[in-house]
Amino acid sequence: LKMSWVWLYLPLHLLMVTCWCHSIKAATTSSQQSSKTDLFNFYHSLILADGKETTIHLLKDIPKRYYFVLEEGRVLAPFSITVTPCDVPIEWSILVYKSPPGKATPGDHDTPEVSKSQKTPSVASTIFNYKGNSVETYMGMSSHTALYLLEFLSTERDTHITVYLTTDTTSGHLYPELPTDPRIDVIGVGHTTVTLAWKHSPSVLQHRESIQYCLLVNEKHNYKSLCAAETAIRSSGMKLPPTLALSLSPYLLEPQQVMILSNSELSIINKVSSGEVRQVCMGTRNTYTVPNLSPSTQYYFDVFIVNLLTNASAAYTGTFARTLEEPEPKATELKDGKVAHVVLDGKKQKFYSLQYQARHKKIHFTFQLCQGQIRVHITRNGKTVASENLSGLRNFSLKGKLLDTYVVQLRSTEESNSSVKVQASPHFHKPLFPLLPESLKIKSFSKLRTCRSVTIAWLGTQEESKYCVYRRRIEEDQIWREVQSADRCSGPESRHKSEKVLCKYFYDLNLQRAVTTETIKGLEAGTFYLFDVYLFGPSGIPVRYHSKVVKTRKKC
Repeated sequence: LKMSWVWLYLPLHLLMVTCWCHSIKAATTSSQQSSKTDLFNFYHSLILADGKETTIHLLKDIPKRYYFVLEEGRVLAPFSITVTPCDVPIEWSILVYKSPPGKATPGDHDTPEVSKSQKTPSVASTIFNYKGNSVETYMGMSSHTALYLLEFLSTERDTHITVYLTTDTTSGHLYPELPTDPRIDVIGVGHTTVTLAWKHSPSVLQHRESIQYCLLVNEKHNYKSLCAAETAIRSSGMKLPPTLALSLSPYLLEPQQVMILSNSELSIINKVSSGEVRQVCMGTRNTYTVPNLSPSTQYYFDVFIVNLLTNASAAYTGTFARTLEEPEPKATELKDGKVAHVVLDGKKQKFYSLQYQARHKKIHFTFQLCQGQIRVHITRNGKTVASENLSGLRNFSLKGKLLDTYVVQLRSTEESNSSVKVQASPHFHKPLFPLLPESLKIKSFSKLRTCRSVTIAWLGTQEESKYCVYRRRIEEDQIWREVQSADRCSGPESRHKSEKVLCKYFYDLNLQRAVTTETIKGLEAGTFYLFDVYLFGPSGIPVRYHSKVVKTRKKC
């Protein structure tokens, strides 16, 4: 009697499994081993909830099993199972256990005693199996009581999946419905834009308030579910807001994320190692132009229809498109002997083009790097004749034919802005820059430093030239920035008059003796000073020596 009370309190599905296991244990000797395996599987399985999406975590090479029972008494009971892999491909299968025709079923549980007819073993059969990473739905029909076992296995790595079981197929769907043709059409491609269109989901027409479209743009590949896309973004090293954040909440944004809200449209841009990943939710509009793309780049586009109430989503068939190549920028004409000052945007990494048509066979190109780092590429009639990174001053002497066309392309090689001065002229033209010494470094003499003065020296040339010295007081924490960001093309006109120390002329035909020194007095003790020397040639365009920072002595 006591045992009977226990059985009465057991849930129906547990009672059915228990009775089933008694039937298996009483089977013939030839099926004993199989029965033990089935018994182990049942006792190590979990119940799969009906009408609820279940997240299942899988460890590599360790199968996980869930079961559910279709109750007796339902005639032609329909059911469906939807499995969504959120990362790598998985293997999953459905097994059904039914009693042979004419035999008692585990539903006959009016008494806890097992009848002789129940000793006949159940018949197990695999009704479905799948391997891959696509979202798969199995729809079945059962005419009598049966126990179903689902087995999931990941052979690549630890992962997670979602599983949705429903035995109520008449009261609506958890997942939004896809149209008959779920493809995304590319209806326009530009240099920085791609226009997409897709057919409306039937769910939008029925539940417009709680349904919306979300678009994912990336440079890697298409994703078969929103779950898989979010997992991939997280694995790249960032935290992703919940799916609802795509359309409702700007919170939880990480430093690598940028949120843009315009025209009732929310965009989240994630900076990942493989490029940008953009998420855009646009309500119930079924066309969208993706802006601000990079030219000549392949992008992958996925559209998901999201139920905002259940957070469930369905994926359209992804597509891809390559933006058009950027048109060659118009080249600025270089004129004989004229200096062009070019400022380059390091963030855009674009080439700036200059064109020069030769009126002589020999041409002389001169470059003075003002700021940053720049790559120069020179072609003659389409063929490369020079290509290198600029450093300080650089001259190229090239020989060709009359009316040859030279194109000079310049590009910043760092993210900050860079600038350069360029001159093209025949070889006999008056040079842009003065004759330069072997080194543009300024030297200071530590032993000659005092509390009120410092002594500096610099190299000259065999050509008489004018040299001007400037000095400026500077704080210690400003030294690195001032030296690194100095505009090497700027002349004394950019300096305050009070900073000028002196100007002098000198030269020496013997380069070994072409050195000059200068003692700058009237300084403050224990103070940092920035010294600059400007060299002026016949053209009047100055060349700035490398800045030198010297500190006066504290005590003397």
